[in-house]
Amino acid sequence: MTIHQTDVAIIGAGPVGLFAIFECGMMRLKCHVIDTLEMVGGQCTALYPEKPIYDIPAFPKVMAGDLIANLEAQAKPFEPVYHLGQQVTEIEKCGDHWHLRTSTGTEIQAKAILIAAGVGAFGPNRPPLEGLEQYEDKSVFYYVKNREHFRDKELVIAGGGDSAVDWALSLSEIAKRVTVVHRRPKFRAAPESEALLKKLADEGVIDLAIPYQLHGLKGEEGNLSAVRVKSMEGEEKDIPADMLLPFYGLAMELGPIASWGLQLETNHISIDPKDCSTNIPGIYAIGDIATYGHKLKLILTGFAEAAQAAHAMRAYIHPDQVYHFEYSTTSGVPK
Repeated sequence: MTIHQTDVAIIGAGPVGLFAIFECGMMRLKCHVIDTLEMVGGQCTALYPEKPIYDIPAFPKVMAGDLIANLEAQAKPFEPVYHLGQQVTEIEKCGDHWHLRTSTGTEIQAKAILIAAGVGAFGPNRPPLEGLEQYEDKSVFYYVKNREHFRDKELVIAGGGDSAVDWALSLSEIAKRVTVVHRRPKFRAAPESEALLKKLADEGVIDLAIPYQLHGLKGEEGNLSAVRVKSMEGEEKDIPADMLLPFYGLAMELGPIASWGLQLETNHISIDPKDCSTNIPGIYAIGDIATYGHKLKLILTGFAEAAQAAHAMRAYIHPDQVYHFEYSTTSGVPK
């Protein structure tokens, strides 16, 4: 069996992991990248490729899928090797390198490990509704992969966070009707988004079922006809619906990472923010999986951490080399 040799093994091919390839490349470090998904992009690809993102520098608005395509193109000159559809199950320190094994039997020797696994293994939090399984992927969806799939449909969107509000606003432009179900009047979304949601509700563009909770599903052979909701006082009513989108967040777990001896804090990896190092020399963590005091969980924060980690790993891998810092405008992209 071939054992792959590389400078850095990056665990996670989401936006932060992809940008880390570029930053490592600028440090002349080769990367192999492992991800459990069959494609790069993490949540941006798997959950909301058509969702607009507004806080990426130089992009007033960029679709998540387009952001991933650009990051992949930016990393391409450094010839990363992707190992997709597999999970790192074991790591072992062997002299001056790490030996990694994956769930499909891939073996990689790396001089440093960079964990950019986002929220770890993730899946949707499913509402406790009887018979839910028969509707899933037919008329109950936890992600919006293709916005056009919901055109001219009667939609019920459940939840009070950014995903629920953002998709209610977006899909109201093409759906026949959108009803938002939330158990309290106050939403947890961005204030501007919440204000726009309530404005559209006042104008009759969106219906708000507040305060209500999901209580049941009506339909046949996986095709919804209505969603039953129940108020805090026990009042029940049926909302006509072709499709239900419950946005109750993600169930997150670290998986094998939890057994590697890393210092953890509520399912996150504790790091030193100055260089993104963990408590184990040679292992670094960036992005949403990494935590420290006053951490902001933003993609742009992860991008900055990728640069810090790349510089730190170069010094760790080549301690005897003198490095002269240069801006990309003067150094260009290393060949």
